[in-house]
Amino acid sequence: MYALKTQEGDIDLSQASKSFVAVALIVGLIVGVGIGWLAKPPEVPPEIRAQLQSLQSERDALQTQLNATQASIDELKAALIGVGPEAPIRTSITGEVKLGGLFSLSGALASYGENEYTAALLAAEHVNAFLKALGEGWTLTIVAEDTQTQPSICLEKVESFAARGIKLLIGPLSSAEVRAIKGYCDANKMLAISQSSTAPDLAIAGDYIFRFCPSDKFGQGPAIGRILYEDGKRYMIPVSRNDAWGVGLEEAAAKRFTELGGTVLPGIRYSPDAKEFSAEAADLASKVQSAVAKYGADKVCVLHISFEEVNAFFTAASEYEVLSSVKWYGSDGTCAAGSMVEDPVVAEFASKVGYPSTIFAPTESAKWNMVRQNGIKVLGREPESYSYAVYDIVWAYALSILKTNSTNPEVIREALPEVTQSFFGASGWIELNEAGDRKAGDYVIWQIVKTDAGTYVWKVVGKYIMATDSVEWFG
Repeated sequence: MYALKTQEGDIDLSQASKSFVAVALIVGLIVGVGIGWLAKPPEVPPEIRAQLQSLQSERDALQTQLNATQASIDELKAALIGVGPEAPIRTSITGEVKLGGLFSLSGALASYGENEYTAALLAAEHVNAFLKALGEGWTLTIVAEDTQTQPSICLEKVESFAARGIKLLIGPLSSAEVRAIKGYCDANKMLAISQSSTAPDLAIAGDYIFRFCPSDKFGQGPAIGRILYEDGKRYMIPVSRNDAWGVGLEEAAAKRFTELGGTVLPGIRYSPDAKEFSAEAADLASKVQSAVAKYGADKVCVLHISFEEVNAFFTAASEYEVLSSVKWYGSDGTCAAGSMVEDPVVAEFASKVGYPSTIFAPTESAKWNMVRQNGIKVLGREPESYSYAVYDIVWAYALSILKTNSTNPEVIREALPEVTQSFFGASGWIELNEAGDRKAGDYVIWQIVKTDAGTYVWKVVGKYIMATDSVEWFG
């Protein structure tokens, strides 16, 4: 079990202010000394100049942090006037309010789970600083459990949370996990907000599941179909996880692709539990060889809908030259996955076949950048899009509690759509539809590229724009 209490840290105004004042004083002293020396007038020694520049940079960073924090607090105070019964908001809640975090810290989506857990902890720190500024008598704690990206284990963790009286849940990540816990959550009135479940069949009104991402039926599926067609592909061979998410996304993408004039050729669906893919790679090589001979390599593509078993699949696929002769495309199941760039064989194959991968596009803002920079600092990599949604889930719970003066899941469920509509988060505005899912928006396109240093990194290379059903590729 992962049980972590958040602490007021980097954004505590008093601590940040003290740091800023201290740095400012030091910079002032050095500048003063420098002026004295210039009057003599010897030059400032290089080591002093370097120290001065470093301290000035630190001072500027702290000032930026202070400004952003104060702006967020002012904004949220103002927002609460719109969502609460009166202003200022004060609740009668005291002590610790626990959110149950269902994070995929191991298994097929482990790198996503790490990103999202990091974002949740940051959000809890910020919420607690906000509550302190309001004079509230309660704090927020994240109690995290590793679902291992396994539906059965995820259900066990939910049952464990219920036994501990924790009924407000963050996650889970995958649609298979959401499906596994949905019945239990509905029956026991436990509220779960998933950051990344996109399976179309889980868009159900009136249940205890909310999703801060769009359904693939209206979002990612049509986006992929358009991207493939606009990229000049006319024949698509799908390779998908044989689960509701994989099949649902494949069908949504195929529908749009065929509407535009493309043709979907026979593909492959594999077991989500598969660990080795030599047979599937051989089968795919045969299918691609046949399609290329008939239609030409430039018109044929592979749509690969996977989780992080992509590593094993790409390792097997790299043995067949014909499989690197056509372009491959991915999805949010693998987009920005850290494990792919850590494996040299996988990264090299991905860079050969292109593998542009779509994921929901958060709105870039100061809040977005704050979460982004924290992920880079803590994990050494940019978070994927759903990390920003996790940050917002924590805030949505906190603001709903403030609005209703309650931690009752039934009460929070009723207030949540109104609260999210009034809150601009790290992922942008969160407008929910009648099923409790985020309305469809734009998608960013990531791709693995080789750097001048010979390493591989994920890079944003384009964007699908929902309003115009168009694709923009970046230079």
